Amino acid sequence: MNSIKKPGVNTVCTHVGEIEDKQFKGAISPLYMSSSYAYENVDIKRYPRYFNTPNQEALCKKIAMLEHAERGLIFGSGMAAVSTTMLAFLDKGDHVVLPKTLYGGTYNFVTEEFEKFGIEYTFTQGFSEKDFTNAIKQNTKVIYVETPSNPLMLITDLKMIARIAKEHGLVTMIDNTFASPINQTPLDFGIDISIHSATKYMGGHSDICAGAVAASEEHIQKIWHKAKNLGGSLSDYTVWLLERSMKTLALRVKAHNKNARKMAKWLDKHPLVASVYYPGLPSHPDHELAKKQMRGFTGMLSFELIDSVDADAFMNALQLVKQSMSLAGVESTILSPAKTSHALLSAEEREKQGILDGLLRFSVGIEDKDDLIADFEQAFDAVGKEQLQKLLS
Repeated sequence: MNSIKKPGVNTVCTHVGEIEDKQFKGAISPLYMSSSYAYENVDIKRYPRYFNTPNQEALCKKIAMLEHAERGLIFGSGMAAVSTTMLAFLDKGDHVVLPKTLYGGTYNFVTEEFEKFGIEYTFTQGFSEKDFTNAIKQNTKVIYVETPSNPLMLITDLKMIARIAKEHGLVTMIDNTFASPINQTPLDFGIDISIHSATKYMGGHSDICAGAVAASEEHIQKIWHKAKNLGGSLSDYTVWLLERSMKTLALRVKAHNKNARKMAKWLDKHPLVASVYYPGLPSHPDHELAKKQMRGFTGMLSFELIDSVDADAFMNALQLVKQSMSLAGVESTILSPAKTSHALLSAEEREKQGILDGLLRFSVGIEDKDDLIADFEQAFDAVGKEQLQKLLS
């Protein structure tokens, strides 16, 4: 690897951050399960809660290189990464600006916990420069965004956010989970800190829970000091599994992208579908912006059924696509945001955000596209045959 000046993304996924097995010459990283390390006559005092075991340190190098960052840090969950990073930069009396359309866990953390810490916050109603600048106060310290957003796949202009933050001396953070570092590297556009639920695309197999952060050395040091006190570290076995999964990250994400784009186009033409939200569609309001800052449009999309089709009945009729709370696994999954990620919001709040009861979030897997379409066709036929006949007659 040292002889390769700028390795390609698949090479980074496969080789960066691997630990050489010097004893047995194994092809993959050995797993160091120890929770106790020597402290005398050593260069580094290692301890799992200090985020510096051999496996933890090695994987962070891969994450940092994928995000074009100086350093990375891994956590026990995406929310551990989000909460620790925010609390590292926000103290009592500080203020943060966020868009209203956030992942439900982040929204709940802000609205339920910040008051206890004496931290103020403002949700913007839109994504324009005016929306963000008008929300900034004298005590603002952070702008936090999520793009593409969950679940409506709205896009925030990263260059614009970085410029506003620089003008006001603020730290910028992004939840980059939906895009993954394969599709989007926010630090290239001036964003300071990129955060992931590594449970999703980085893990990719619906079998681990993890979080990740990538940023400059200075910012990671600040996050690390908070993290070692809050204790959201990741077990080395899960670290090892995550490294294994990330070897195929670029391959998987490109397959997700391809399938999602095809499914979005197919759904957009279906008479029982009222709307499709996917930044890869030219009809999406942020399509041109997405093209400027994303290399791929992700495997995530959402769509609304027409009023006469029952969303629950439709999901129950699916046979290949699974109803599931999470996303970004190799298998396709679907859910109702109104009943899951945004269930704690009132019906009025959901409606203001455009999250209606008929909205479904579709995490497109890597199955054969024709099989996914066949499953959707039989489900539509099962619950909307009469409506379809009326529409086509």
